Amino acid sequence: MEDIKPLIEALKTKLKQALILWAEGFREACCLHRVIVLCRRSKKLMIRTGQCFLLNGFIFLGSLFVLNSVVIPTLQWILPDHYSQTSCEAMSEFHGVFKFYSFLRGFLIQLFYVFWFYPLYVFSFILSNLWYNDIATHGFAAMGRSGPSTVESLKQNDTLTSDSKVHAARPAGLGGIMIGIGEQVYSLLLLTFFFFEVYATGFIPYIGKALNFVLLSWMYAYYCFEYKWNFTEWGLEKRLDFFETNWAFFAGFGSPCVLAIFFFPPLVGYGFMAVLFPLFVLTATGTEAEQVISTQRRRFTGAQLGKVPVFYAADTLLMRVLSLFPSESRERTQDNKTL
Repeated sequence: MEDIKPLIEALKTKLKQALILWAEGFREACCLHRVIVLCRRSKKLMIRTGQCFLLNGFIFLGSLFVLNSVVIPTLQWILPDHYSQTSCEAMSEFHGVFKFYSFLRGFLIQLFYVFWFYPLYVFSFILSNLWYNDIATHGFAAMGRSGPSTVESLKQNDTLTSDSKVHAARPAGLGGIMIGIGEQVYSLLLLTFFFFEVYATGFIPYIGKALNFVLLSWMYAYYCFEYKWNFTEWGLEKRLDFFETNWAFFAGFGSPCVLAIFFFPPLVGYGFMAVLFPLFVLTATGTEAEQVISTQRRRFTGAQLGKVPVFYAADTLLMRVLSLFPSESRERTQDNKTL
């Protein structure tokens, strides 16, 4: 029993550290006042953020509201399932008519989706992703940054990664550009496979919803910080190492994003996420994650949480798929990942 006590104490300490880092991440994500400050500094940022809200909040969510509150009730009134004052005998006589009304009403609603919502969804998805990059760029400029992070931030990051392997610097010139492109392609594929993993966990009995929530939190947190890491020229391996080493902080940061959409239908959830996502991108841009994490870690000297391989399953599956392609392409992809 005495031998177990130190283990229990160590677990308690690590659990406490994880909860504190999670709370810090959650708090940083909720610092939406930074969005107001940055928008006041940059007119271009304010315009882009307003356009994003107009498209996704007013047009997309507004269209869903009109459909559910006006179009569908009107169709149900014009093409009812039954008449309240009709007797049972008359109901049986008009059963075929009511059935046709129901089919026609459903067909008209589907036409509304096919010719309005689905094209609007695709248009919104493409345009919003372009605007997100502009919002991150203007937000980064409004923070007074135009390139890699300051020397102080680099020193803090070196302290955080002292126990991990040294990341190779990206070479200059054409080789560095090609490596950067390769990293972006691999990152896109990795996150795509991770999305499939997140989707699949939702079907696991009992724990599926909880696991889905945690994985979604990590996914949105990575998306939010990826813009900042692109501007500060962090390599892919450095990003993944930092993310998986500080998994508790990023789980907390992504939680408000997921809470905003987790309990809504898919289309409504997308609309809310498309409105809120640029706000969380801006809070991530203004968050000094390295400093926050370093400050909390100094409170728990000698008690490190350890690294959680968040992207291990997605990375393994991706490498299996890439192994089906010619060896030369696979070697190039592996080189880009390593560098």
